[in-house]
Amino acid sequence: MRDMTEGSISRHLLAYAVPMIAGNILQLTYNAVDSVIIGKYLGEDALAAVGTANPVMTIMILGASGVSIGASVLISKFYGAKDEKRLKKELSSTVIVGVFFSFLVFLAGYLLAGNILRWIHTPAAILPQARTYLRTIFFGFLFTFQYNVLSSALRGIGDSRTPVIFLALSCCVNVLLDLLFVGKCGMGVKGAGCATIVAEAISVLCCVAYIYRYVPLLRLGRGEFVIDRRLLLETGKIGSLTALQQAAQPVGKVIIQSVINTQGVMAIGAFNAVCRIDDFACIPSQSIGSAITSCTAQNRGAGHRDRTEQAFHVGMLIALAYFPIICGLTLLLKRPAVALLTPAGSEMIQIGVAYLKIKAWFFIMPCINNAIQGYFRGMEKMHIVLFCTVLQITIRTICVYLLVPKIGISGEAWGCFAGWISQAVFELIYYLHFRKKYLQRKA
Repeated sequence: MRDMTEGSISRHLLAYAVPMIAGNILQLTYNAVDSVIIGKYLGEDALAAVGTANPVMTIMILGASGVSIGASVLISKFYGAKDEKRLKKELSSTVIVGVFFSFLVFLAGYLLAGNILRWIHTPAAILPQARTYLRTIFFGFLFTFQYNVLSSALRGIGDSRTPVIFLALSCCVNVLLDLLFVGKCGMGVKGAGCATIVAEAISVLCCVAYIYRYVPLLRLGRGEFVIDRRLLLETGKIGSLTALQQAAQPVGKVIIQSVINTQGVMAIGAFNAVCRIDDFACIPSQSIGSAITSCTAQNRGAGHRDRTEQAFHVGMLIALAYFPIICGLTLLLKRPAVALLTPAGSEMIQIGVAYLKIKAWFFIMPCINNAIQGYFRGMEKMHIVLFCTVLQITIRTICVYLLVPKIGISGEAWGCFAGWISQAVFELIYYLHFRKKYLQRKA
């Protein structure tokens, strides 16, 4: 556990963010290895099928993550206020409701998987494989949701290291099962989905075992599995806005994917590859934003207003220092990175490299936006985070519709930049207004 209400802000942010960065990079590395295994063993059609299903999967995952972040903000606040009773009630309410929510998502997703893929113009040649993979992933949503809740609870009390350990174990299991199910057993894309389900189930079991052995603060006894209606409403208010915000981005990506799909299998495969690389580039700034959220929420719960502002300012400087590193690495490694994620000698490589030559220069924008949004989440200003995300993805999607048919998937990179700029301008204006009112209340 890490109490961020005392001590060096920069040390707390780095100590919190670095394990999250390592864990998220590990997760993305697994995703990349998954693509490599599918591409090498099953070919271009299977790789494109998984790629076109990914935005739909991301909506599920980020929806769960959004609810978990909302719960984590409250857990951080209660932890900072030393209110153990409300902290446990918050965790219990989220876990119980999450079970029912997960089942409904699975049922709807399984029945509608084919229709969803048709709505986003999935080519007929890869539709059966994409449907099989998507249905398999929907089955594992219960484990996805519970892992997000439990890992967010641990992060809420300042422990960002332990979830990374379990994530590392899960990723290793996933890769081994991919090689077994896809490579040896010939199960196709369904094998890749089954490997993911088993790995996620293991990560949930590890979280539960660890909490019950080592973290009494999060341990729920028999009489503590209750739903607190007031806390549930508060979680629902914060979590629903966060879930909408988390889901808004991939919903836009589904629409964007439908435009990319009209460009053919080569464009689909190339876009899937550069999205993997794009995720690697943006994950550190997202982790820094999460550190800002936890630090801000803890200090807000403790009533330390000056430290909430310091958390934002120091976090922004750390995020900006990251930009030249990722820009340089992307430009330097663009060709081998795309080649690793696509079949050898494929036209996908040239398409992906052209995209990254443009996108690398724009990565400064998520550094700025994630820091600001991390602060707003910690202050429970979820409606601002939601609005800015919707603004960003709307402008991005409009640009994609206008540019991609004319200049290919590089038009999506320019769309990202336009959306990010619009988001940053609104966020900064609102921050200056909010900060003035916040400090006046203090005075």
